[in-house]
Amino acid sequence: QVQLVESGGGLVQPGGSLRLSCAASGNIFSINTMGWYRQAPGKQRELVAVIISGAITNYADSVKGRFTISRDNAKNTVYLQMNSLKPEDTAVYYCNLRGSDLWRREYNSWGQGTQVTVSS
Repeated sequence: QVQLVESGGGLVQPGGSLRLSCAASGNIFSINTMGWYRQAPGKQRELVAVIISGAITNYADSVKGRFTISRDNAKNTVYLQMNSLKPEDTAVYYCNLRGSDLWRREYNSWGQGTQVTVSS
């Protein structure tokens, strides 16, 4: 079992910044993808950013140039630096990890979600 603990959400004014963190623990053998998703009220969950195989990054068009995803392999942690935040970035943000556990079984784990509110 792989557990994820998120932190870093909160209330910020438009134009401000926040950094989200997601730490993974458990029976991890490998991590193939680390990503951040978000879900706003009344909307479907959408991909925000993802790191694939530790090197390839992909971003939603709406956050390109403002958000940066990164990872710390030693800590099994993924970060999302969010700059120039806009009210439309308001959502619950979820981290997601996919990989293999110690018994080479695939896992697809989600964090509990952290609220990000951008408002003046």
